Amino acid sequence: MVKELKRFEKRLLEGESESSEEMKDDQLSARVGALNVTLYFLKKVGRNDMADTLETNELILIRQCELKSNLRRKSHRVFEGIAKQGEDTSLEKIYTELYITEGGSAEVNREHEVRQIEATSRREDVPETPIKCCDLFKQSSGQDKHRTVLTKGVAGIGKSVSVQKFILDWAEGKINQDIKFIFPLPFRELNLKEGKHSLMDILNQYFPETHGLKLSEKHKVLFIFDGLDECRLPLKFQSNETWCDVSKKASLDILLTNLIKGNLLPSALIWITTRPAASNKISPECVDRVSEVRGFTDSQKQEYFRKRFNDEDLANKIISHIKASRSLHIMCHIPVFCWISATVLENILKGNETKERENTPKTLTQMYIHFLIFQTIQTKRKYGEDSGVDVQWDKEGILSLGKLAFHQLEKSNLIFYGEDLRECGIDLTDASLYSGLCTQIFKEESGMFLGSVYCFLHLSLQEFLSSLYAYICLSNDEKNVLDRKDTLKKNENEAMTDMLKMAVDKALESDNGHLDLFLRFLLGLSLQSNQPLLRGLLTGSSSHNKQDIVDYIKLKFEQNSSPERSINLFYCLNELNDDSLLREIQNQLNSGRLSEAELSPAQWSALVFVLMTSEEDLDEFDLQKFIKSDECLWRLKPVVQLAKTAL
Repeated sequence: MVKELKRFEKRLLEGESESSEEMKDDQLSARVGALNVTLYFLKKVGRNDMADTLETNELILIRQCELKSNLRRKSHRVFEGIAKQGEDTSLEKIYTELYITEGGSAEVNREHEVRQIEATSRREDVPETPIKCCDLFKQSSGQDKHRTVLTKGVAGIGKSVSVQKFILDWAEGKINQDIKFIFPLPFRELNLKEGKHSLMDILNQYFPETHGLKLSEKHKVLFIFDGLDECRLPLKFQSNETWCDVSKKASLDILLTNLIKGNLLPSALIWITTRPAASNKISPECVDRVSEVRGFTDSQKQEYFRKRFNDEDLANKIISHIKASRSLHIMCHIPVFCWISATVLENILKGNETKERENTPKTLTQMYIHFLIFQTIQTKRKYGEDSGVDVQWDKEGILSLGKLAFHQLEKSNLIFYGEDLRECGIDLTDASLYSGLCTQIFKEESGMFLGSVYCFLHLSLQEFLSSLYAYICLSNDEKNVLDRKDTLKKNENEAMTDMLKMAVDKALESDNGHLDLFLRFLLGLSLQSNQPLLRGLLTGSSSHNKQDIVDYIKLKFEQNSSPERSINLFYCLNELNDDSLLREIQNQLNSGRLSEAELSPAQWSALVFVLMTSEEDLDEFDLQKFIKSDECLWRLKPVVQLAKTAL
């Protein structure tokens, strides 16, 4: 107590400021006690001015220390899978640095996220400005202060984990110690907050440590708004009234727009993370710096698997298998997909059985089927329901989740609420453990204002379950969910062929490609060689002539004018195990006859796909090796854009 009183005296006499220090709970209690005693006597002798100064300055340090302790406790563990049921691990132990670049604009990118990842996988060697997460708010020489930073990145790329690492490093005193307070406020927890509240009311609800604080321009604080794509507030930047008082009540939309614009707490730093398709929700004039989380580079993918597995031999087997499949290797730019792949491949490759090795997934569809099988078996074992080697499918649970996934995918929704689940026959009391379906597929999170919100672990899982639902409905009930007007009875071959063709058309008609991966999965599920993996889920029979669909997709190359959109069609052919077009164009490339050939639109698309997915780096792309024409330049534009230099 004496030590604290002497320190208070020094603070009052010299007016010095301190930074928060590590204190245990008992030390913090002693400090608060000493402060209360000091304030009592100062007021007793009429020195209210000194009491107010001491209370303000000392309370800042105490509250900062309490906040750091709370955030450190919340941030030091990471859950791969679902937080409530998954095994947690030290964030420091498994954290792999992500590739983040500076620059770009806040404009919206409407491409499907897998196409963005595919482009990223070829751009990683192109000179760009990398930036570390901890330096997002630091100024470069000659530049103005970065107040508002917008960080873009596709679903599952690591935005939220980057935020978590930033918070942990700050709470542990490693970075950005000039920031007094960090307030993480995920958008999903702010959604549709009704009524009026002051900014301090909001902070007091989320962070009890802030009670009694009076934030002002003197205090450098950082607000982190994670997940702009999950925000259901209107964010009316243009029409909302100006708001400047942190203690005055207003709607949450007014508070947020004024905080981001700088009317409310102008000195506060703002960090917003978002998927690219939602970045236009923030007015560009409000953004000082744009950065992009690009996921793992090829070397970081390997680092992830080596960190995850102590068995070096197993890690090498998994890395080799991933590298052997271009589509799997590209998807591993997404950290969540690395986790899915590690989960599946560990279970298969750690054994030496030849039969198991033969079943190792080589396509995207096979990887997700194996993931669903593995997680379902694990859940059954966890609850003592395992009855043998074969998976015991929870058909009702999968259909309910598939229905939810499909209908919400049609609306481009990633976050669902109680009414959405009830419409699909899902019991809210058992949503996160629904009917034995593994908790690693579907998760529940509690928001302070809204109660529970629900989502799939990753967008690709939602797309996979959507396609599985569509496939099961046709196979078991002869119901085409893509065509609600279809009441004609057809034989199973015609019905399946019609649905697959309809899915191709709908995917190509989509402006933002939101059905691209759905189509890829649906075609993969229709392949006869994948049927044994679904044994027990399919009570009916479904068949079709694979060549009919292959020919239909090839026809679409003739009709589809977009070189970029054609890329997904090749991945669709890959899911169908058809590489005839690729072999055709590859043979022409190897023979040197391409420069003289008259290529069809399908062959042009094949050429683009071969060049973009080649293992060779596009350091210099020489157009003179190809047909000299305006059409050639236009057709090969995606390749030219990825090359470092083009002749």
